Amino acid sequence: MSRIPTPASIDAAPEASRPLLEAVKKKIGVVPNLFRVVANSPAALEGYLALSAALDKGVLAAATRERIALAVAELNGCAYCVSAHTYIGSTVAKLDEVEIAANRAGHSTDAQADAAVRFAARLVLERGHVDDADLAALRAAGYGDAEIIEIVQHVALNTWTNYVNEVARTVIDFPAVTALKAA
Repeated sequence: MSRIPTPASIDAAPEASRPLLEAVKKKIGVVPNLFRVVANSPAALEGYLALSAALDKGVLAAATRERIALAVAELNGCAYCVSAHTYIGSTVAKLDEVEIAANRAGHSTDAQADAAVRFAARLVLERGHVDDADLAALRAAGYGDAEIIEIVQHVALNTWTNYVNEVARTVIDFPAVTALKAA
């Protein structure tokens, strides 16, 4: 059971959040519990949606973004986000089970994506204090400054959703997957 109320419907959310939730529903067909929990703060919901939309227009491929989300969720022990990104990773990004398992373990079966996922994992584990060798590995895999900044931003955004879901104990509304690391 959630420790922060999850509005049961768009109409039950704060008035300022309702148009934002309607936009989510229009875009993806449903309003996952994460969005409804965050809707308790219209400002937080607006910020989350704006940053997500901006990053969707970035240079990182959708599959790489999902790989990063899986690694970060696993490291942070967020069962909600592991479940959500396992579902999105398989259905939208078309990642197979082997790749999803690799991502959850902090790497990838794809050589270029592996550098990004490993870097994302290092960011989480080292709280941003990565060394020159970490950046050199990313650059050697073909990532430039824009990609590096976006990887950092995706780690930050996914860490935020992990924390929101862990604080709220958001009820999982995707096929449930247990995070290997206990939160």
